[in-house]
Amino acid sequence: MNQEERLDYLVRNLCEESGTYKNISVQGKERRMLLRSLMNVRPPKPISREFLQIQDEFLQEEAREKQIAALSDIPTVKEAYGIDGAYYDRLSIWQGDITQLAADAIVNAANSQMLGCFVPCHSCIDNAIHSAAGMELREECAKIMKAQGHEEPVGCAKITKGYNLS
Repeated sequence: MNQEERLDYLVRNLCEESGTYKNISVQGKERRMLLRSLMNVRPPKPISREFLQIQDEFLQEEAREKQIAALSDIPTVKEAYGIDGAYYDRLSIWQGDITQLAADAIVNAANSQMLGCFVPCHSCIDNAIHSAAGMELREECAKIMKAQGHEEPVGCAKITKGYNLS
């Protein structure tokens, strides 16, 4: 299955599952935006292994196509700005899409429910992370929150898998 076929499969299945978007038809580049929207509005709930396998193949291929930046690609403050100070040779500043950064961990300023943003294609970091990671991230966050029994307090954090984040 190629990338276009994966995209068609994912969109078709999410549209059928939702009922609300069952008859929506989008062509061209808008299909990726539709997939992202459908992923953003989908509540956390189980989905088939087949779907997740195809989703993972799709998202991993997208990640390969992105220009993923490694720490070694990012100049230090000293290199970038020619200034010297304590640790400036070890401090780097990244400005860009966090899903394009090769990192061991990221911290998301998520909402207190930790489920991501449910607004389709909203340009918030929650949507970017959840769309790139895949639907398992929202499901894992829902399980964590259910087991916890209360909203996440401001300033606290939870650790999850990265799923399809590079």
